[in-house]
Amino acid sequence: MKFLHKLAISTAIAAALMAGPASAAERIALVVKSLGNGFFDAAAKGAEEAAKEIGDIEIIYTGPTSATAEGQIEIINSLIAQQVDAIAISANDPDALVPVLKKAMDRGIKVISWDSGVAKDGRLLHLNPSDTKLIGETIIKLAADHLPEGGEVAILSASSTATNQNAWIEAAKEVLPTKFPKIKLAAVVYGDDDSVKSTNEAKGLISSYPDLKAIIAPTTVGVVAAAQVVTDQKLIGKINVTGLALPSEFKKFIDNGASEGVALWNPIDLGYSAVYLSDQLVKGKAAEPGATFSIGKVGSITLDDTNAAAMAAPYQFDKSNIEKFSKIY
Repeated sequence: MKFLHKLAISTAIAAALMAGPASAAERIALVVKSLGNGFFDAAAKGAEEAAKEIGDIEIIYTGPTSATAEGQIEIINSLIAQQVDAIAISANDPDALVPVLKKAMDRGIKVISWDSGVAKDGRLLHLNPSDTKLIGETIIKLAADHLPEGGEVAILSASSTATNQNAWIEAAKEVLPTKFPKIKLAAVVYGDDDSVKSTNEAKGLISSYPDLKAIIAPTTVGVVAAAQVVTDQKLIGKINVTGLALPSEFKKFIDNGASEGVALWNPIDLGYSAVYLSDQLVKGKAAEPGATFSIGKVGSITLDDTNAAAMAAPYQFDKSNIEKFSKIY
């Protein structure tokens, strides 16, 4: 199995590195948590759009077959060997990737993190999709708005080491006592952005907490898995599934009532912005606190004292608008 796993990763790397025009003046690698994830596929579309706008950029879209730091480390080492110009990564672990990313920067490769960050020593800047505290409050509010009497909710996250997920969950916990005192967080479980594991974790929550009123999944894989479980177990109207979801993947669960509503930023814009930032670093712009960077049609960002910035507020989807946005991403 270990041999097959390595072979699958190597094949993915080889395919990615062979793609795109060989004559491109600049190569930017978009490294995602795992391949086959609709959120990251959408981000890759945005990355290609930005590359076309800027010109003379080849996008290498790659990631491991499962969401592990080990898989990303193997890919990064290959990208270093290929001497790419920049690596833009959504990290599976904030600390484990630092040594290999420092190695990349030592070789002159510009490194940014986006979506899920790495520790400051492992990148030049980080692009959050939105403000962390705002996301944390939003995912709780999505459940609380439909629980006027309060009740038990549970969170189904991605991996236990995912930087963005953990930050959002901590932000959600912080606002519970003051803004949502009637909401009780019964449990936090992890589905590792794997559909099968997320499904099993959702089933476990329902079995363990008979008074559960909502499952909040701040992951596009987990929220679909949880909504499918609620649908299959005929619990529509009893348990509301909410969190962060791609409209195109989640529309059927808004339509059938398994979810009252979800939120997300535009992943296409996120991949697009990551390429704009990477390109400016490659061309010599310095990443330092207070520096303002263009992110093309999306606007601009100003780096904070950790060289991080947020792109946009999350947008909410429900029956009133899910049809429209499901045709976009």
